[in-house]
Amino acid sequence: MKKIALIGSTGSIGKQVCSVVRRSPDKFKIESIVAYASADEFLKQVLEFKPTYASLVDEKAGEKIKDLIPPSVRFSYGEKASEDAVGYGDVAVISATGFAGLKYSLRAIEEKKAIALANKETLVCGGELVMNKIKGAGIELMPVDSEHSALWQALGFKLNAPFKRLIITASGGPFYGWDKERLKTVTPQSALKHPTWQMGAKITIDSATLLNKGFEVIEAKWLYDCPLEKIHTIVQPESIIHSLVEFDDGGILAQMSYPTMELPIQLALTYPDRFDCGLKPLDFESLGSIRFLPLRRKDFPCYDLALTSIEKGDNYPCALNGAGEVAVRAFLDGKIPFLGIADTIEYALEKTERIKADSYQALRMTDARARALAEDFVKGVQKFV
Repeated sequence: MKKIALIGSTGSIGKQVCSVVRRSPDKFKIESIVAYASADEFLKQVLEFKPTYASLVDEKAGEKIKDLIPPSVRFSYGEKASEDAVGYGDVAVISATGFAGLKYSLRAIEEKKAIALANKETLVCGGELVMNKIKGAGIELMPVDSEHSALWQALGFKLNAPFKRLIITASGGPFYGWDKERLKTVTPQSALKHPTWQMGAKITIDSATLLNKGFEVIEAKWLYDCPLEKIHTIVQPESIIHSLVEFDDGGILAQMSYPTMELPIQLALTYPDRFDCGLKPLDFESLGSIRFLPLRRKDFPCYDLALTSIEKGDNYPCALNGAGEVAVRAFLDGKIPFLGIADTIEYALEKTERIKADSYQALRMTDARARALAEDFVKGVQKFV
């Protein structure tokens, strides 16, 4: 039985991890569990899975439920207490959202825990630092992102397997093919209606702007020690082919399934073994055509900014992420228009000062500075709204 430290249990990925565990209680046990502030949902999970250790990051939320936690569960709250949860179990599933996920990943490396990584920001912000530490610690890293799981599967579950080219697919989001004038009409409600995936709000907006695909290119660079020129992106609107690997002989392997995160989540925990995860078999006869469309860099400003940041290197991808988190929140709150997301990120990147991304402290400073710059830009936009 594999024992799991589940970090970020009440988000979209965290809930699906719970579904995987619920379906196979003979194979998995949640040994520790962490959420930020969703106290009611978190309490239901604690009562169901009865972990050894449970923690909420938000202290007020922790106070609210502390007397309702079973005595068999060790419960604490606050940032430091939540980080301690990583020390439990065999594998840490890092599904906390945003920059906060980086500290959990670094703590898991210190604890020499295998990592099932569902937090993009770990590698977007700290890719070089994290991968160097993982190599030094000699631990396993299993990608949970559907695209990176697909690449990992095609590479025989080896991050260091040889290849000619990595081909990352994108759905294109709800606004593929829209011109700038039409994009000015996008509302938070329309941007949250993804055509093929059910995800959390932040990643859904990032998918609509294609910032998310830029994140995945950055992740691929670090996961597979891959130069940018060997990473290709393409739009696959049906979200049936989740990514492909081209080899030196010209052969290409693809991973296909209906859109679901439960397959990559479970596989990260069971590979090389595969078990039923309740996935509907592909009905090839009813699929119709499977299309491939171009993903032109300059058509998607957020995607372009992501690639620009990794081309610049050092702390620029970290600044990209920090500004992006502020920009998406501002859009969802009605403070900036949809196109203002890219404008906010571009402003923060232009004002970012280059420093080496060789420590958590340097990355945290960059993140804070980028957020402050983005907040200033949003305030300026509001004066004219």
